[in-house]
Amino acid sequence: MARETWGSRLGVILAVAGSAVGLGNLLRFPGMAAQNGGGAFMIPYFIAFFLLGLPLMWIEWTIGRFGGGFGHSTAPGMFHTLWNKNRFIKYFGGIGIFGPIVIFVYYSYIESWLLGYAWFAATGAYESCTEPEAMTAFLNGYRGVEANEHFSGIGWAYGFFLVTFAANLFIVTFGIRRGIEKVCKVSLPVLFMLAIVLVVRVFTLGTPDPAHPDWNVHEGMGFLWNPDWSALARGDVWLAAAGQIFFTLSCGIGVILTYASYLTHRDDVALSGLSAASTNEVIEVILGGSLIIPAAFAFFGPEGTMEVAESTFDLAFVTMPMVLQKVAGGQVFGTLWFALLFVAGVTSSISLIQPAVAFLEDEFGLSRRRAILLFGGVTFLMTHACIFGLAEGVVDEFDFWGGNFCLVLFGTVEAILFAWVFGMDEAWTQLHVGADITIPRFYRYIIKYVTPLFLLVILGTWFWQEGIDTILMRGVAEENYWVVLGTRAMLVGLFVALAVMVKILWRRRAAAEGPG
Repeated sequence: MARETWGSRLGVILAVAGSAVGLGNLLRFPGMAAQNGGGAFMIPYFIAFFLLGLPLMWIEWTIGRFGGGFGHSTAPGMFHTLWNKNRFIKYFGGIGIFGPIVIFVYYSYIESWLLGYAWFAATGAYESCTEPEAMTAFLNGYRGVEANEHFSGIGWAYGFFLVTFAANLFIVTFGIRRGIEKVCKVSLPVLFMLAIVLVVRVFTLGTPDPAHPDWNVHEGMGFLWNPDWSALARGDVWLAAAGQIFFTLSCGIGVILTYASYLTHRDDVALSGLSAASTNEVIEVILGGSLIIPAAFAFFGPEGTMEVAESTFDLAFVTMPMVLQKVAGGQVFGTLWFALLFVAGVTSSISLIQPAVAFLEDEFGLSRRRAILLFGGVTFLMTHACIFGLAEGVVDEFDFWGGNFCLVLFGTVEAILFAWVFGMDEAWTQLHVGADITIPRFYRYIIKYVTPLFLLVILGTWFWQEGIDTILMRGVAEENYWVVLGTRAMLVGLFVALAVMVKILWRRRAAAEGPG
């Protein structure tokens, strides 16, 4: 059976941008900027974008298209194609399947909260919650963290989870062109329009509290973007900026490799990678930076805004609903807010499904339906650990190992493999096959030297500062110890299972090829 291809260049660009555009753009970015020097944060942020984000985008697009030419849609096969003399490199490629699975497990549950809150906003279910404590209690009740007057269990949350989980699998069932591409072609423009509507509403807030005339959107923009130059002397600010670039561009996950594998050999990857990255940055910096922090400042002032900026969940589910309740048409705008986040979540979560499904299809010959059923069964069971272990730190464990550590580790392996093993001359040639632009030549040296070194410094700094304590669970609360240990055992078991599948696959290939 012939491999799928994208229907258009716009389709693949929007799909990759959709994978990147998510909660990190609209929630994590403004919170990180506010905490790390405001406008000064943008200096390490854009340095990381040009030295880390863009090179990795081009690396992943190129490796993906190259591997797709050999019938591989996932990292194990691609890495083996790049370095077939190394018998272990394919197992490192397993991280590119492991990471998306782990992220999908908890991300799909959090995504379902957005659908639930869109319903609650439309029906006015939380309109009586006018103080942060009340809105926090509503959120905790919904998630099953505590029983209160709003919720007696997780029935509502579980119902919206089932709908969200099924919708994700349903979309991917239709494949690359009729499923993911079609959804992203509609979702990204809808997301952009919803964001524009909300930004316009935020910028027309004026001065909500006459007692505090300096609490307004204009001052809120200044609060976010006026630079604190002293922050540039802090190493954690530079690491935070690099981490945000990783998080926002979906680099190091394995998704872009899979998406790019469905390109033809002559399809452009240079301009397409740049376009996808630029689309993400416009949504993050311009729209994400113009929404939640300026709105919060207008109602809560500088001290209150700094407090709420420290929690991504509070920004989404506590602060913004309270802000929108105070404006005319707040019920409508509250619904639009959660609809915006839900759409952004869907375009990201469907991308997380595809690597594992493609691995089962291409390497084991399963039909798409059987591959999705197997993926859905495993992840459905795993998600229950997140649902019922939320308060004990299960989601935090999934997020750290799948959504942080594996991204940097996988990105480091990719960069070294591409520039040093595959070879920079051949890599540069492959990057420009069918290209509509010529990438500045100095990027040869950035990709070969700067990007790998940048990644190794990030990885080494983490091991030096936090690695041993994290591995030994020194920061884990005593009452959560066995839950966290069990979660790590589950994650190790998943990775071992993937490694065994890779080993079985290569044994079959060796047997099929014969002794010659």
